[in-house]
Amino acid sequence: MSRLQPIDDVLLSVVVPAYNEAATIEAALRQLKQVPLRLEVIAVDDASSDDTGAILDGLAGTGLVQQVLHHATNRGKGAALKTGIAAATGSVIVAQDADLEYDPADLPRLLAPIKEGRADAVYGSRFQGGPHRVLFFWHAVGNNFLTLVSNMFTNLNLTDMETCYKMVRADLLKRLPLTAERFGIEVELTARLAQAGARIWELPISYSGRTYAEGKKITWRDGLAAMFHILRYNLLPPRGRWRER
Repeated sequence: MSRLQPIDDVLLSVVVPAYNEAATIEAALRQLKQVPLRLEVIAVDDASSDDTGAILDGLAGTGLVQQVLHHATNRGKGAALKTGIAAATGSVIVAQDADLEYDPADLPRLLAPIKEGRADAVYGSRFQGGPHRVLFFWHAVGNNFLTLVSNMFTNLNLTDMETCYKMVRADLLKRLPLTAERFGIEVELTARLAQAGARIWELPISYSGRTYAEGKKITWRDGLAAMFHILRYNLLPPRGRWRER
């Protein structure tokens, strides 16, 4: 991939996929409002069965969110991200989970390598020593194992392939052939960035993980699915000219 130029005036599009996050969605958007960057916040309600969609619609004119999009049926995180990516108008795009696990205060630091023209994508790693809530040992083992297997195929040396904070230049992200509908989007995005020859940086972030009682949705079944996705997206890349710059 050819070296890209620095971005002087950055509009960061933040895609917020939300499914049954009525308890935290407004607080998440208010955290984003405090970030000292020029933001375009795009919330995608993935057919929530609680009041998430109604809360987002009520916040649409408050300045906390610039676009509110709705799925008619529940399609998954990957589908919600793709909907938001298609609607984004910023020069850089990042996902923001609505569950308060990730701190938007980290976004300016993640943006710096892209803004300076040194990176095409920046990953925020939960495992590089940033402050974090102490939680599940086996979740950490599972994340580390999936990252290791992914790295074996992509030839990257990431520490946190499954992180939500994957910040990518919009001109690159919008041409990646992403197909995953659910949590496989994290694996697919990493595979496609590697296949496109993207310059990827990784920086430590803070992380306040939720317990299952607090609403965490990832289970061991998602880990098994991720193994399948690693094989699928790395061994069977789509054809076409999307990797050319």
